[in-house]
Amino acid sequence: MTDSVKLKIDGKEITAKAGQTILQAAAMAGIYIPHLCAHRELEPWGSCRVCTVKVNGRPQAACTQPVAEGAVVESETPELVNVRRALVEMLFVEGNHVCPSCEKSGNCELQATAYRLGIAAPRFPYTFPKREIDASHPDIILERNRCILCARCVRASTEVDGKHAFDFVGRGVHKRIAVNAEAGLAGTSAAATDKALSVCPVGCLMKKRVGFAVPVGQRQFDEKQIGSEI
Repeated sequence: MTDSVKLKIDGKEITAKAGQTILQAAAMAGIYIPHLCAHRELEPWGSCRVCTVKVNGRPQAACTQPVAEGAVVESETPELVNVRRALVEMLFVEGNHVCPSCEKSGNCELQATAYRLGIAAPRFPYTFPKREIDASHPDIILERNRCILCARCVRASTEVDGKHAFDFVGRGVHKRIAVNAEAGLAGTSAAATDKALSVCPVGCLMKKRVGFAVPVGQRQFDEKQIGSEI
């Protein structure tokens, strides 16, 4: 049995390792597929669907779909780019994202992905949900208005930190990130050094007292477009 697999992504033949996902194989080959819930240090999740591609003509999440010999993958088609734009736009209108006043601006993967997809303004109406902010912890703030329900903090807290400090409660439009203590963040074992904080792609989980340590204009995605590091 061979440990390598050959497939095509947008007409380019690449060689991947057996067992890799399409997203992992694409990254190794220098091909960027937009994604938000996926993170290289966490197990695949497949919730945001921003990485949707077509594999042999069928839609699949690139972050969970394993590579297969001879697979033909489409990623940068007008149809798929439009799907990604719609998904990202919905994430903006379903939350309360005010980028100019957000400490994460310039380091935010949602914002950077929107720029990469050419989104100037969402086409959908804003819902302006009422969401609670938890600032009870001495070192951490939980800004639910910016949460995109990617589950990165949930997975990191369990898989890496070994704490399970975060999880989801509710369903549908009422789904939200919660902590494992009735007293809120202050009652959890979460710490500012936890991996759960560093993997948050937006300004939902933030450290206190470090605001604007890096000036706007000198931040990660101010310097280079998301995906350019691949």
